[in-house]
Amino acid sequence: MISSIEKEIVHLFETGDKKAISLLYENYSDALYGVIKKIITDDETAQDVLQESFVKIWRYSKKYDSSKAKLFTWLYRIAYNTAIDKVRSLKNKTGKEVQIETSVVYKFTADSINQDVLDLKKHLKTIDEKYQIVINALFFEGMTQQEASDELDIPLGTIKSRLKIGLRELKKIYNP
Repeated sequence: MISSIEKEIVHLFETGDKKAISLLYENYSDALYGVIKKIITDDETAQDVLQESFVKIWRYSKKYDSSKAKLFTWLYRIAYNTAIDKVRSLKNKTGKEVQIETSVVYKFTADSINQDVLDLKKHLKTIDEKYQIVINALFFEGMTQQEASDELDIPLGTIKSRLKIGLRELKKIYNP
């Protein structure tokens, strides 16, 4: 049984009347906010997601088909999916490492390298094995840091740290 409010909202959707948004907000915002709050505990983020949900609802309003789902079910799915997308987005943002624009890798110039000790592979064997493995993967096998991390099953941050320390150890050999 469809309520008169629901019928009016669907009619406003079909005609593209923006009054549908205010009717939706008056009648469904609390329920949709409750759906979002079950997924996102932060009030400010939940309110942002509610707003994003209403924008999506309006954007897709002409696609709503009452024969496929009740209006609330359709609204619920949009709000729920928007909240899930926000959680994933936040996890992706916090899970990424910050890349520093300037390189922390030591820069060698031809003048600063002692030509008598240029045999890198020989000197590589004199540093700790964990640094050898990383430097070998990056410089001799041509892997990126991410590929080395995946291949060696070592966290990316550890790869970066071992590279830095390994290069520092080599620098001691080449530039005592």
